[in-house]
Amino acid sequence: MSIAGRNLRYLRKLRGLTQEEFAIKLNIKRSLLGAYEEERAEPRIEVLEIVGDIFKLSLDELLLKDLSDSGGSYLARRRTQKMSSGTNEIMMVPVKAAAGYLAGYADPAFLDELNTFTLPMLAPGTYRAFEIIGDSMLPTPSGSVIVGERVEDVDDVRPNNTYIVISRKEGIVYKRVIKNNKIRTKLTLVSDNPDYQPYQVDAEDIVELWKANLVISKANTQQRWDVNQLASLVSDLHQQVNQLKKKVN
Repeated sequence: MSIAGRNLRYLRKLRGLTQEEFAIKLNIKRSLLGAYEEERAEPRIEVLEIVGDIFKLSLDELLLKDLSDSGGSYLARRRTQKMSSGTNEIMMVPVKAAAGYLAGYADPAFLDELNTFTLPMLAPGTYRAFEIIGDSMLPTPSGSVIVGERVEDVDDVRPNNTYIVISRKEGIVYKRVIKNNKIRTKLTLVSDNPDYQPYQVDAEDIVELWKANLVISKANTQQRWDVNQLASLVSDLHQQVNQLKKKVN
């Protein structure tokens, strides 16, 4: 009996993949994957190495552990052990995983595939890291990683703080969040880059909030403010001053 073959079938179904979709990920033919799952052939080591990379499992675990045993999922038990170890394991959500995160943020199987790291300076808590792309939060450069602590309730949002906001309509964004005490069903999201206008989101549309604790950027990253942006900003300020002068006069 091939434990590895059974594990391949279990992991494929865990991710909701067809044999064709999983075979493409493993760079093999669907028929060969079928032979592995039906235990008519032993999976090659290079195939198991790819599976290990995808699911963060060792070859020993794939070859010797029954991941779907009746005593409870081995993956679930491993996850529980990690959480009880006392270390803050931070799951990393790169840009390429952002779209999948919206569908899988509550799926333990999806989260288990994310890479993790630890930061000793953080206090105990629940943290997650998100890669941001774009210039809406300059001077925080595109490609920065924002490490955020989970906020359980929208009412806990504090003014002038930055947050990773995950909503069904807007996806994953990094913004300053402003609450309107009169209209509690709306939150205003503000960019640090004045070229971007604030906008509102429905509070009920938000699925997760993470208060930014750390910003990790690549060394020697150049801030993308340019002369034209600064000139435009100065021009806008001049116009506002002139308008105020006219009102005063």
